[in-house]
Amino acid sequence: MFHHIHPYPPFIPENASKLIVGTLPPPRFTTGELKEGDVDFCYGSRDGQLWPILDKIFGLDLKFETTAEAIEQREQFLIKRGIGICDMVASARREKVDASDIGMMEVELRDLIAVLQQNPKINTLLFTGGNSKNGPEYFFRRKLKAYNINLKLVSNKVPRIHTFKMPDEERCVKTVSLIAPSGAANRAVGSLSDYKKMKDQNPQLTTIDFRVTLYRPFF
Repeated sequence: MFHHIHPYPPFIPENASKLIVGTLPPPRFTTGELKEGDVDFCYGSRDGQLWPILDKIFGLDLKFETTAEAIEQREQFLIKRGIGICDMVASARREKVDASDIGMMEVELRDLIAVLQQNPKINTLLFTGGNSKNGPEYFFRRKLKAYNINLKLVSNKVPRIHTFKMPDEERCVKTVSLIAPSGAANRAVGSLSDYKKMKDQNPQLTTIDFRVTLYRPFF
């Protein structure tokens, strides 16, 4: 049984008002066996699409390579924009060593409510996935039960939006469940009516281009 441990602590700048929330990076980031083109940082997989999406939105000219410069670029962007990253899963067990969320067992969660209490400027959680089993929103809902907190639906259109009130605070936090920035989620993108309409209008449109239009308003 592979013990899949999250290799990165939360990266949360002091000025952070938004927090990107996922699950776990691929197992090779735990073992340190990175591939050419990986960046040794959150969402650094060469197969992942979060940083390519942000690169397109903000014109960052990011490097996609296993170098200190590539890490520094991402850290400086997050600091400048007031965005943090704190994935839900601290560790999990796997029978099959892969990156699928559904394959995670014996999951240990980070306490995101405690993280929010320690970072009072954060008012938005950006989930890199929805409420399907073992997705970031799914795990967050599980953690909310311990605090007797309920999510209030604001919009059921993709990306789905909820709000909740922090315990013992006046702060209201918005959650946005983005379509996962992974190749595995491309099938879900292809089934969306909005994507089909845009694809009809522009046959050159890619699933990354579509995600750019979805992600931009929230970043």
